[in-house]
Amino acid sequence: MRSSPILAMLLLAGCTMTPAPQPAAPAAEKLHVERFGDTRPAQVRTLIVVLHGDGSPNVRADEYAFAAAAVRAIPSSVAVAVLRPGYEDARGKRSSGERGSDTGDNYTGDRLGLVGDAILDLRNSYPAARILVVGDEGGAAMAANLAGLRPGIFDGMVLVGCPCTLPEWRSHMARTTSNPGWAAPVTSLDPLKTAGGIRPGLRAAILVGADDKITPARFSRSYAEALSLRGIATDYRIVPGKGHDLLGDPEVLAATTRLAASIPGKP
Repeated sequence: MRSSPILAMLLLAGCTMTPAPQPAAPAAEKLHVERFGDTRPAQVRTLIVVLHGDGSPNVRADEYAFAAAAVRAIPSSVAVAVLRPGYEDARGKRSSGERGSDTGDNYTGDRLGLVGDAILDLRNSYPAARILVVGDEGGAAMAANLAGLRPGIFDGMVLVGCPCTLPEWRSHMARTTSNPGWAAPVTSLDPLKTAGGIRPGLRAAILVGADDKITPARFSRSYAEALSLRGIATDYRIVPGKGHDLLGDPEVLAATTRLAASIPGKP
C-alpha cells in the first residue's frame, strides 16, 4: 500500500510565513488518496475508486482493506481509496476541507465537487480504464449523487448500506438516536432526487445487510427501484444475517468483481 504521487499533501499547520503567489492547485490535489496495485497506468483496465463511510477510522469499515482485496480479485486493476473532504485515516493522513458532524450533513455540492474532480483526475491518469466506484454508507450517498450530477464520470457503482433516500433516513436516525443534529436542516443532496440525471448505460450493484439498523433495506430499495425504472442495470441484494458493517463481507467483493466483468472495456 502506498500513497498516490499525483495528489498533494496538506500544508503544515502553524506556518506563519506568507508564501509567494502560486497557481491554483487542482481540486483533486486537496484530497488524500491511497493507491493499491502495481499495474502500470496505461495497462490498467479497471480502476476501482473506494469512498469510505461516515465516522472516524475506528468506527467506519476499513476502506483500505477492501481496496487491497479488490485489486487481488480483479485482473489488470488498480484501486484508489479517496479520503473524503475533512476526513482522516487511521495513520493521521487527512484531506482538506470541513468534515461535518456525520449526521447526513456532508453530502453537499462543494464536497461532491471535490470528490468528483478527484475521480475525473484519476480517469485522466488511467485513460484505458473503466471506472468503478465503490461507496460505503455516506460514501455510497456521494457516489449515487455524483452519478446523477456528473453523468459519465464513472462507468459503474457499488453502493453498500446506502442512505439513498436522505430525508427519510435522517428522520429514522432522529427517532433512533439521541443526537439532535439529525433533526437540523442540512444542504446535503438526496440521491433519490439526483437519480434522474444518471445516464442509462451505467451499471449498478446495491447491497444492504438484512439486519442493518442504521441504513435499513427500505432506503436503498427505493433507490434501486428508481434506477430500474430508468432502465439502468441494477443488481440489488439484501445480504442475510448481516448488519451495517458490510463493506468487508465477501458478498460485496463478489458483487464488485461481477460488475467489473460486466462493464464493456474501452476500445
